[in-house]
Amino acid sequence: MTLVELLVVLALGALVWFWFDSLKAREAGIDAARRACLREGVQFLDETVVGHGLRFARDERGHAVLRRAFDFEYSVSGDDRYVGAVVLEGREVVLVDVSAHRLAKRAVVVSLH
Repeated sequence: MTLVELLVVLALGALVWFWFDSLKAREAGIDAARRACLREGVQFLDETVVGHGLRFARDERGHAVLRRAFDFEYSVSGDDRYVGAVVLEGREVVLVDVSAHRLAKRAVVVSLH
């Protein structure tokens, strides 16, 4: 096996690893969004998340990990849509945000005064 062939095999292996790791991270994001919506008493719409960010970061132990950010949509009444967010570092969920509906309600109350 030549050096070029070895590099191609390694690159393909890294690509396959990244693809499988991304699928696992997406599953973790869906699970975290679903649990957060249950806690908040809101409906998790479409049962999916959409990736919107990927970068390297350091976890609390100082190790380099991939930080992935996902958006998802949820509804309070079924007639509205709000955007939530999930951030994972490696496979660990570090942030789940389902506060958009509370912020929107607060903005309406403030504008009425």
